[in-house]
This record gives sequence, structure tokens and C-alpha cells, in this order.
Amino acid sequence: MVETITAKYVQEDADWAIKVSGLGKELTARAPGIIAARDRADQLVEELAGDVKTTVVHLLNGSALDFTSAYMTARLTLPKLPPLEVPPPGSVPKQQTPASADKKPQLPPSKQLPKAVEDRKSPAAAPAPAAESKAPAKQA
Repeated sequence: MVETITAKYVQEDADWAIKVSGLGKELTARAPGIIAARDRADQLVEELAGDVKTTVVHLLNGSALDFTSAYMTARLTLPKLPPLEVPPPGSVPKQQTPASADKKPQLPPSKQLPKAVEDRKSPAAAPAPAAESKAPAKQA
């Protein structure tokens, strides 16, 4: 038979308090956000249940829907990034300094050619053929 374990979440300022109960036991913990709280709840469930097959119900304010909504909002919200700095017109971006302008950008391994192909296509590896002239050479 599958045992039911309940994970209850309560927000306390920026932290979350977690209470996992079931199988006649109860464990508690704290975490710095709802995503970390869910991860911590999973760890507590493993401690509580061991190898017993369980179903876990996550509740926020007594509602699984409230928990799912808060958790998915946190998972799908993009992190706040610093504002993009736009350089003034005519300035050289930091990535393209004169010393690094001569180097080719490094390609990811999946886009790189095998070394043998790179060696064959390199202009320094193969000397340029001498130009043939049809005019006879002058004799002195």
C-alpha cells in the first residue's frame, strides 16, 4: 500500500518553514526560498520514508493549488539582471580589443572540424603553387 506524506509550507519573512509528516513521524526544517524549501522537503521525505513507497502532498495555506501556483511562479520567473550598458557610439567594445581582434573566436566542440581537416585547410600548411609562365626564358 502507498503511504501518504504531507509537506506543509509556511512563509516566515524571506524564509520558509517546512513540516513533513507521515508514517507516524514529523520532521521540520527551514529554507531561504520556496524552491529550496521544496528541495529540502524532498530530502525530509527520504529521511522519513526510506524505501517505503509514498505519495507526497505539498500544501501552502492548506492548499495544494496554492503551493503549485507559488512554486511554479518561482520556477518560471526570470532572475533580475543588471541593466544593459550601451557603449557610446564609436567606442570599441571590451571584447574586441586590438590584441584579441586577430584571434578567431573559439567554437564549441560540436562545431569544430577535426584537426586533420584544419591542418589541410590552413594556408600556412600548404605552399602556394609557383606561377607558370608560357614565355621562354631569355638567354644572355
